[in-house]
Amino acid sequence: MAAPVKGRSRLTQGELEIVMMAHERLVSGRPGGQRAVLRFVDLSNLDLSGRNLAEADLSGSLFDGARLMKVNLERASLFGCDLRRADLRGASLRRADLRGASLRGANLSQADLTQADFREGRIAIPHPHKGLSSMQHEIRVGDLNDANLSGATLDGLLADGSSAFKADFTDCSMRGAKLSGANLKDANLAGAILQDAEIGGANLEGACLRGAILMGVDTRTARMEGADLQGSLRDPPANARQRGVGFLEMAAANERWCDTGGREGSPARFDGEDLRLLAAGLKGKRLAALSAKGACLVGMDLSGAELQGVNFEGADLRGVNLNGADLRGARLVGANLTKTSLRQAQLGPLPLAPGRVKPTNFTDARLRYARAEEADCAGAVFDGADLHAANFTGANIDGASWNGAMLDGAFGIVAAKAA
Repeated sequence: MAAPVKGRSRLTQGELEIVMMAHERLVSGRPGGQRAVLRFVDLSNLDLSGRNLAEADLSGSLFDGARLMKVNLERASLFGCDLRRADLRGASLRRADLRGASLRGANLSQADLTQADFREGRIAIPHPHKGLSSMQHEIRVGDLNDANLSGATLDGLLADGSSAFKADFTDCSMRGAKLSGANLKDANLAGAILQDAEIGGANLEGACLRGAILMGVDTRTARMEGADLQGSLRDPPANARQRGVGFLEMAAANERWCDTGGREGSPARFDGEDLRLLAAGLKGKRLAALSAKGACLVGMDLSGAELQGVNFEGADLRGVNLNGADLRGARLVGANLTKTSLRQAQLGPLPLAPGRVKPTNFTDARLRYARAEEADCAGAVFDGADLHAANFTGANIDGASWNGAMLDGAFGIVAAKAA
């Protein structure tokens, strides 16, 4: 067993197992449960992967090198914890108290830190010789320096004044994050969704923001010297709202075309248009045969929409909500669906005539970190698509084609990998 850190007790893996089992009985409502309270404990290099520690109190504890893959730490107290180099891939830290915590060099790829509190905190530190009987106190900012947060969800994160020097935020979602005064110098925010984030006074010198979504973001007081903003997406043009009225009229004509079997109205044509201001205006609409080649639909809500046979070739669909949508026979060749949600969507073939069907086509599309749990993907074409860390758990993938697809880290496509 590793020597205990001065001022902290040390648990063995077996002792930790007893505590975790009791806590899991508590959160599941079974008898004999007890909340996990492990304050100022040395848990270095131990394994907590996949366990449910929601609302546990782990304040001030040391997790250096610990394994916490897919652990549930929702609403847990991690105040002042040392999580340097910890493996938190896929962990849930929703609304966790991480004030003053250090995650320097930690792996938080695909973790969920929605509304987590990562601001500075007044940290109690055990005396190096007298231990817990004599505590020292100091103010610490949240430390994410050199951390890997690629593909993570950080929506509503409270991180004012934190430090994330050289951190990797590639393709992560940071909608509404509070980052005022944060140090993001040399951070990689390529493809990050920063919609409505607050970055006043933040240091973004030398940061990579290529392809980042900066809608609703005021950069005027941030330090942006040397930042790479190539391909970043700002607010819609000034005339977008006026054009949006015409777009809704076109959508209404598309619905009439669907409702009357083509006798009235016509399929909408949005090729190359910026549709973002429509927001949830197309949710649940009947829009079969719509064409939006090369259009921008970033962040829109199209859940439940009937989109049979639509053409989204080359469209920007990052962060779009397509849950439960009917996309049978849709053409999404070369489209960008990074962080898009396709849960329970219909992505199977569209019947055209007896013996003839049109498959849903994702050839060369980008579906990094997409969520397609329980979607019907039967017969869909994913040839050459980038499906890094996409989640197809519970999806029907019978007959789907994955030729040349990038499947590293993807979930629910085991059979395709084996093939």
